[in-house]
Amino acid sequence: MTAFSFIHAADLHLGSPLSGLAARDADLARRLASAGRQAFEDLVTQAIERSVAFVVVAGDVYDGDWADATIGLFFARQVARLDRAGIPTIVVRGNHDAESVITRAITLPASVHVFPSDRAGTLRLDGVRVALHGRSFQRRAVEENLSLTYPAAVPGWFNLGILHTSCTGHAAHETYAPCSIADLTARGYDYWALGHIHDYAELHRDPWIVFPGNLQGRSVRECGEKGAVLVDVADSRVTGLARLALDRARFEQVFVDLAGAADARAALEAVEAALRPLAALAATRLVLVRVHLTGVTPAHDALAADRDTLTAEIQAAAHRLHEDVWLERLKIETHRPRAAVAPAGPAIDPAALLADLDRDPEFRARARAALAEIGGWMPAAVAAEADLETEMDALCAEAEALILGRLRGRQC
Repeated sequence: MTAFSFIHAADLHLGSPLSGLAARDADLARRLASAGRQAFEDLVTQAIERSVAFVVVAGDVYDGDWADATIGLFFARQVARLDRAGIPTIVVRGNHDAESVITRAITLPASVHVFPSDRAGTLRLDGVRVALHGRSFQRRAVEENLSLTYPAAVPGWFNLGILHTSCTGHAAHETYAPCSIADLTARGYDYWALGHIHDYAELHRDPWIVFPGNLQGRSVRECGEKGAVLVDVADSRVTGLARLALDRARFEQVFVDLAGAADARAALEAVEAALRPLAALAATRLVLVRVHLTGVTPAHDALAADRDTLTAEIQAAAHRLHEDVWLERLKIETHRPRAAVAPAGPAIDPAALLADLDRDPEFRARARAALAEIGGWMPAAVAAEADLETEMDALCAEAEALILGRLRGRQC
């Protein structure tokens, strides 16, 4: 009985910058910049230590065309480690590293096989009787169903299809090389190694159709464990599948209900308690957490009145738990109790005035235009992460709370 293991990875996006806290701390910026590379180094190390038969990368090795040869040399150095260990690397190009996108090249070891883009091909590994079928992207936007061009399964061998695809469709990703689960199962393969979707997903079993997710989360939009999958095969059947957590920086979101917090001190205690479980995770990797303050609380205006101080206090609380728990962003989404809104005088109610202003069409149009202008001044990656346009309501609510909090502070 032939038994072996292989590693299925995808969406390395080498060279992609991680967004978040890089501007705040130079050492953190350096560590974030190297997280994706370290994750791939760890993948190679695990492949060698586990003596896998081969490594599959289902597209998007790179994040785009190289600014220089550095990132290409890094990939070449890592696959050379696999080559020296006798482990082949099999690759298809995805939308980010399609043939028309990557204009430079560095010679890779002979053990690295990149599938062509003009047709689907088959690579046979005689030692383990595996037939790998794949096709690369020729250009960034591929609208045809590439899976229909894949060859028939090789009888008596373990057949593995490699495809970069949106498959059944995911709203957060562009639709590329679309196909259905039925299209894939019809090929008669034993395993489909997919790429493009950055979340881990098992679309089907018997045959297995798997998205491993990306190797390293790049922003708070890609939360949770990231890495690759280790697949065990015996007698041409998948006998086991295990996730390999390889990310060196983990993005998380924590929602803290402050309904029971009477003041800012109680709110900070609740936040620290909510962050405490992240300390164990930070023992092995950077943890970048977005904190959402929610609920109806009397502390609402006080929290929003001095956002910078509150942010610093939450970061200090995070560092008390572990030095590698970092506040990625604070979102104040609380509300004041109705009974807490009292007129400032016999004729003027600031809260009512601000609420009326927030609903005024002219004000909203001017605010939207101002946010668009601010976004235009930002670097593209920062503007996309800030997403000011869609957060206008939240920004207006924070501004209202800030004004009211400072007004009440002057009255005390």
